[in-house]
Amino acid sequence: MVESIIEADANHIPRLDRMRISDEIYDEVAGYGPITPLLNDREISEIMVNGPDQVYIERSGQLELSDVFFRDNDHVMNIIDRIVSPIGRRIDESMPMVDARLPDGSRVNAIIPPLSLTGPVVTIRKFFADPLMIEDLIEFNTLTPEMAQFIEACVKARLNVVVSGGTGSGKTTTLNVLSSFIPVNERIVTIEDAAELALHQPHVVTLESRPPNIEGKGAITIRDLVRNALRMRPDRIIVGEVRSGEALDMLQAMNTGHDGSLTTGHANSPRDMLSRLETMVLMAGMDLPIRAIREQISSAIDLIIHQSRLRDGSRRITHITEVQGMEGDVIVLQDLFNYIQTGVDQDGKVKGEFKPSGMRPKFIERLEISGYKLSTEVFTKNLY
Repeated sequence: MVESIIEADANHIPRLDRMRISDEIYDEVAGYGPITPLLNDREISEIMVNGPDQVYIERSGQLELSDVFFRDNDHVMNIIDRIVSPIGRRIDESMPMVDARLPDGSRVNAIIPPLSLTGPVVTIRKFFADPLMIEDLIEFNTLTPEMAQFIEACVKARLNVVVSGGTGSGKTTTLNVLSSFIPVNERIVTIEDAAELALHQPHVVTLESRPPNIEGKGAITIRDLVRNALRMRPDRIIVGEVRSGEALDMLQAMNTGHDGSLTTGHANSPRDMLSRLETMVLMAGMDLPIRAIREQISSAIDLIIHQSRLRDGSRRITHITEVQGMEGDVIVLQDLFNYIQTGVDQDGKVKGEFKPSGMRPKFIERLEISGYKLSTEVFTKNLY
């Protein structure tokens, strides 16, 4: 219809310009305005709108300024409302920050004036219709086939795993891949701020937290959902990310028969992840001694998978680390696999190699009892 109107009333406009105008009108009415082509571009993984005049994108791990722009702040606000309204969220001066998701699962964060001095800011972490599988991560050199084989055995043998890393390091992608190893006959409960995990098992219950209403009431936190999930007869609990007091409930769940649980957290190293968990448990308001907290952590968590985003934009699993228990007041960690960076080539690409430590994990018997017997080569290939 748009094309027919333009054809009838704007014959003086060149054909290519008419097609461009038609596409822009369609995107404005049925899509998300100027950023619609960026959302449709499979090579773009992230979109960052910094006010109406500046839109950055991430492509192949590198940031670049796009040629997309909005008319003004109101135009950006209109697109934000179009994103958040369908899922019952709102954004205004009384609540100037919001987390949301697009229909395809892409994660959206928006923050507006007066908190943002550059105008409305939108960050979209795109979600791909075909989730990455472990073969894709091996192809991207995120990990080796031996590391993949080991991780698969750990998930299937119901070990409790934490995926740690910095912002944009690929934690959620890795968590999605780990989830794909869960057998199809298990009941899985996922808990997230904005649902973005894509599990293909038939028996999955997805829970999503809820912000307070306009009166400041009715908020449902991740911690509330973790507690409720324990009463839902889960075989596995997957928490998209632990940030606060829900860490205590998650650890208690792991320690009380809900093994095989998975979660992610922000940290700079496996050791730092443990420190962050201690802080999160204290945020739950429980006056627990540090030693008691560490004992909870060391008995609950079996494995930490640490992922990093390198200087060239590539993502690597840099540590696979076993949590072995307590020695005195210290939690003992043992690296099983590491990524060792050796330099940068002429094109700016990071050079390095994956190295096993040569150590077999203490929980190797649990894997074997569960039917997953790993060859010695898994822990020794490329050792020397």
